[in-house]
Amino acid sequence: MSLPEINTWRLVRKQHAFKLKSYAGMYTSLMAIQVIGMLFSLGGVSSGGVSGDEHSIEFRTYSSNVVIAFTFLWAFISSILITTRAYRNDDFTFVTNRLTSNLSNLLFLLSASVIAGITSIMTGNVNKVIAYFFYESDYIIATDITFQGLLMGTFVTILYIFAFAACGYLVGTIVQFHKLFIVVIPTLIIGSMFIGTNTHDTSLLLVWIMDTYGKETSILLFVLKMIGTVGLLFLLSITLSNRMEVKQ
Repeated sequence: MSLPEINTWRLVRKQHAFKLKSYAGMYTSLMAIQVIGMLFSLGGVSSGGVSGDEHSIEFRTYSSNVVIAFTFLWAFISSILITTRAYRNDDFTFVTNRLTSNLSNLLFLLSASVIAGITSIMTGNVNKVIAYFFYESDYIIATDITFQGLLMGTFVTILYIFAFAACGYLVGTIVQFHKLFIVVIPTLIIGSMFIGTNTHDTSLLLVWIMDTYGKETSILLFVLKMIGTVGLLFLLSITLSNRMEVKQ
């Protein structure tokens, strides 16, 4: 007589489905943070005006950039939260180990990033509708964007959100080793922002990030860089978590 064989991927799928339902509070916080972002961008992300002898023109630019930035913050913080003891103990509802727990977390963060990316892009149009009904305006000029461009923008946003989630997951995993890292990691991050280049008063870290990801013109290379970075971050997280005790 042999014990039933446990299928790892079947267990991962079950944990993933469980987390999609039980982590509903994260979707609530996502909606809340995106509403806050929309409130901050109601007046437009930029504005200006010109005037002449008889006429003056004031214009505002609306986009979802502010909401997307808030969503990045949400992804980072939410990923840290699911590494805490309360969330980790939920996994022991199943026959599990560190690998299946981490893989199900990865799938959950990917699912959440897809939802967050789609909704954050959609808020740009919501802001324009609000501006149309609540602000006096004579002309509204919409950016001419194709459906393919919209899909590409959404896909890129999802990748960025997932990357921030991977960063937060790694930070949360490191913090579980010792509470001292709660102080050390923010100090290192903030300190790196004040290390400037020789010719510009700009952080070396920010310059490197912008050059590596923000200025990439090839969509294929950009996707490969993002997938490689996210994969490395999660690999580090899984490796570190395997060194932790089975249950803390």
